[in-house]
Amino acid sequence: MAAKFFSLPDFQSARRDVPAGIVVFLVALPLCLGIALASGAPLFAGIVAGVVGGIVLAFCSGSELSVSGPAAGLTVIVASAIASLGSFEVFTVAVLLSGVLQLGLGLARAGVIGDYIPNSVIKGMLAAIGIVIILKQIPHALGNDLGFLGDESFRQAGQPNTLTELLATLMSPSPGAIAISAVALTLMLLWERPVIKKRAWAAVLPAPLACVIVGTLMNEAFGLLLPSWQMTAAKQQLVQLPVVQSVTDFAGMFTMPAWSAILRPDVWLVAATIAIVGSIETLLCIEATDKLDPEMRISDPNRELRGQGIGNVFCGLLGGLPITSVIVRSSANVYAGARTRLSTLVHGVVLLLAVVFLGAALNHVPLATLATVLVAVGYKLSSRKIIIGMWQQGLTQFIPFAVTLVAIVFTDLLKGIAIGLLTGLFFVIRSNYHAAITIVNQDKSWLMRFNKDMSFIHKAELKRKLRDIPDGAHLIVDGTKALYVDGDIYETLREYEAGTSFRNITVEYHHFFEKQLVRT
Repeated sequence: MAAKFFSLPDFQSARRDVPAGIVVFLVALPLCLGIALASGAPLFAGIVAGVVGGIVLAFCSGSELSVSGPAAGLTVIVASAIASLGSFEVFTVAVLLSGVLQLGLGLARAGVIGDYIPNSVIKGMLAAIGIVIILKQIPHALGNDLGFLGDESFRQAGQPNTLTELLATLMSPSPGAIAISAVALTLMLLWERPVIKKRAWAAVLPAPLACVIVGTLMNEAFGLLLPSWQMTAAKQQLVQLPVVQSVTDFAGMFTMPAWSAILRPDVWLVAATIAIVGSIETLLCIEATDKLDPEMRISDPNRELRGQGIGNVFCGLLGGLPITSVIVRSSANVYAGARTRLSTLVHGVVLLLAVVFLGAALNHVPLATLATVLVAVGYKLSSRKIIIGMWQQGLTQFIPFAVTLVAIVFTDLLKGIAIGLLTGLFFVIRSNYHAAITIVNQDKSWLMRFNKDMSFIHKAELKRKLRDIPDGAHLIVDGTKALYVDGDIYETLREYEAGTSFRNITVEYHHFFEKQLVRT
């Protein structure tokens, strides 16, 4: 079947998707700028990535609700790559090439990797992201904006770690930020009440959008009535969007790739790194977003990889940062009421229009308001109900969930997922190892029955049970219930049989050797 690259967004849910897209735009705007700043790239490069992630991916994404853009998880890679390659112009060539590699991964159907991630790890990732969002956004909500809004790592620039920054902020909060955040949080709670939620206008004016409007008006009022309470750009407490003065000024913001570097081995190495890490983050994100989707749709991971590849080609050509599917934007999209990729398109278009026409106006929006919106999203991702639900599923589900959660909070997304996967793999192996072999006996007749498919992980159990067979026994090995038997199992039995003559043991096989033919 031919790979599907593009399709039009569905406009049937526009009543929900358009307001949701505006909310995602408000969340994405400071994230794009913050990640560009942390990466050592031009601020406009973050905007380019956000616009491409919105407009291009709206037509070629494999997920209806995931939102793409520059990712905090790539900031260290991007910053070191720009420094090692010598210039941002050379780096954009690597971004373009990473898109080509991702496109190849999608065509090779590498998206199946995401299907092998245990649900407990995915749910742990969602809950951890929720806690990280809360811990990271509280300083912004209280007026301390030294760190960039999209930071996700436990260790961070400017402060030793997340907790020390949080403690420092609690010691010296800004009165204006507290007031704005308190009002914004109240609005977020009121919008969940039936008296407002059931109103027709509530779907057109989502709570996050109302918070931004009210928070901006409050800050302007502080400037007139309580100047000491006002959030200011000088303290980095407001959105700081590049202001376009003219068409020429806008055109000059784009960075063109340095094509002469396209054959450099170090450029290809950076491209491969971005493609692999970005693809992993994307697959994790769409798996997590599917679990948040109220319609429980199943995304196409291969199409998503192809879409990310096309998006990164555009980012490289236009001078943008590399993009991935991002769980913070995606979860904000879901909780804003989105239903289709139209919200992604709206967010990208509004981001583009805002850069061209609304830069000066949007630079009055306090970051405290946006941080409060993200805190509400974080709470929904990591609520007490979710944690209790995982506990009730038993330790084999809860332990990988909890380990993933703690690991992500105290390291970063990729390291935490790796630790969670190793923990989940242990329980998968343990589950498969358990009761794989049943052995019974009557007098000197012994029956060893394989209860499931036999792989190398069962070799230790097989050896242990073979050691228990007494001298002079007649052993029957029954492979009826196994669809296949791994080569390691065959070799272990052959080695055992070679020594049975010394112990006067005979071995008989039932429905066993044909399993090797099935396996090969």
